[in-house]
Amino acid sequence: MSWQRIRESFGGALLSNLLIVLLLMIINWSIESLKWKLAIGNIQRISFGKAFMAVLSGVSFSVSTPNRIGEYLGRVLYMEEGNRLRAVSLTIICSISQLLITLLMGICGLIYLLPKLYAAELLSGLWVKVLLYGVITVFIVLTVFYFRLSWLVKWIDRIPGMARYTYLLNAVEDVHATLLLRLLSLSVARFFVFGIQYILLFRLFGVEIGWWQGFWAVSVMFLVLAIIPTIALVEVVQRSTVALKIFGLLTTNELGIGLTTVTVWFINLIIPALIGSLLILGIKIFRNRNEVL
Repeated sequence: MSWQRIRESFGGALLSNLLIVLLLMIINWSIESLKWKLAIGNIQRISFGKAFMAVLSGVSFSVSTPNRIGEYLGRVLYMEEGNRLRAVSLTIICSISQLLITLLMGICGLIYLLPKLYAAELLSGLWVKVLLYGVITVFIVLTVFYFRLSWLVKWIDRIPGMARYTYLLNAVEDVHATLLLRLLSLSVARFFVFGIQYILLFRLFGVEIGWWQGFWAVSVMFLVLAIIPTIALVEVVQRSTVALKIFGLLTTNELGIGLTTVTVWFINLIIPALIGSLLILGIKIFRNRNEVL
């Protein structure tokens, strides 16, 4: 039955959903590029196009590293000498802004799905509360540090042997609240892009979940994935397992859930990573030519 419905979707108007998801992938990484461009503006001004290439290059590094920490390496390739290490701390601020929105939306999603979690006994009542209150605590603490970055710098400065490296964090102290709020608002936009991608592909693959329910289920899934350490290249297995557990509370179409999860992973990570790899290769070729000349 599921395969039949999927074939009908690909033969009908719903195929346009896949094209929209591809377009949303470009919008997603464009928003992230704008975030990064704004974040590093105090130490180096770059064009949006250069920021976009840097972000895609970062994705190509990130797919083979735990929790995508290699993303920072790809981005700093586009920074001038002397600014690269300082740019890492500002890139981390971008990541924290996205994490805060993931935590906030995940908290709301957990609260919304609490009745279904209890009914399905996916987790015991105690562990659901531990997860919920634990995430709320982390969110509050992280939010305080996010808007009081100078406290973090002073705290790190007090650690024995770290004083010599605090100059790398000086750029963080210059980040004002207005910029932090702008990064958060762009992170919200990215999160909604992710949510819309899932909803559109649910429709394409015949997964009957309401928009509202689907969005909050996606929020919980992202929350769980943010907590679990993983490597992007094998993340698809973990992501599919988590998706089946969470979306399984709302539908029995496991095939559609699996196809949606794999498709989003491929479009949002693998395609940008391949493009980023070509960009990095172009940088190496350009540098080799300059050395020869």
